[in-house]
Amino acid sequence: MPISLNSVDLPTGVRLQYAEHGDPAGMPVLMLHGWSDSWRSFEPVLPHLPASIRAISVTQRGHGDSSKPESGYALEDFTADVVALLDALEIDRAIIAGHSMGSLVAQRVAIDHPDRVAGLVLMGSQRTFEVPQLQELYEYVAQMTDPVDPVFIREFQDSTIARAIPEGMIDWVVAESQKLPAHVWQGSMGALRTDFSAETGKIAAPTLIVAGERDEISPPDAAEALAAAIPGARLLMYADAGHAMHWEEPACFAADLVAFVATISPVLSTR
Repeated sequence: MPISLNSVDLPTGVRLQYAEHGDPAGMPVLMLHGWSDSWRSFEPVLPHLPASIRAISVTQRGHGDSSKPESGYALEDFTADVVALLDALEIDRAIIAGHSMGSLVAQRVAIDHPDRVAGLVLMGSQRTFEVPQLQELYEYVAQMTDPVDPVFIREFQDSTIARAIPEGMIDWVVAESQKLPAHVWQGSMGALRTDFSAETGKIAAPTLIVAGERDEISPPDAAEALAAAIPGARLLMYADAGHAMHWEEPACFAADLVAFVATISPVLSTR
């Protein structure tokens, strides 16, 4: 099934690009990428999904070919975009699948707008990315200027994988990250450092947590703590995967996503 690429102007003041795959009448699954990625983060996964899933992979503000305002990169801004996008697409409730930074946006949507979330899939996630192993990265990003060093970008993206991905893929991953000016890297860094420790217990949506045993950004113990904090959450650990497990094992992740979707009510109303 082909992937269609679209864009939409939102009342939050940004124009977001998004890709769709599957039947428009299918169960909506909104996919949120990680820091510096774009809708293409889920491109390897989409061909493995059945038409019965309406997969919507969005490029969040500041990223890829979406709008890049000078400010407005707090977690609440990303969250408002998600709700506005659901409204624009006339989707009442969706399963939200978020990777890394996108998983924090997904958690915030689930806490603040539980009526819009039928289920959560949190990938390479934890309750906060304000962790010791990332402090050097944050210090570097805080000092960045344009143009952002492509060597840094490649090293950053290389750190998200634990084993080889298809030839050429890391090149387009890096190319997507090069679309971010320094102010977007810096502004969205604050979203990563938000701490959900006191709030994850409020998440009521069925939740699947997918983690890589070789993830050095969000290590297994962080995923386990997140799973323990969300009532009824299920944890899947990929033995040989890193932070971007959906790049390393797209077919496996797609199968796990399909299985999770099947546990959610087959009928999600649309407006």
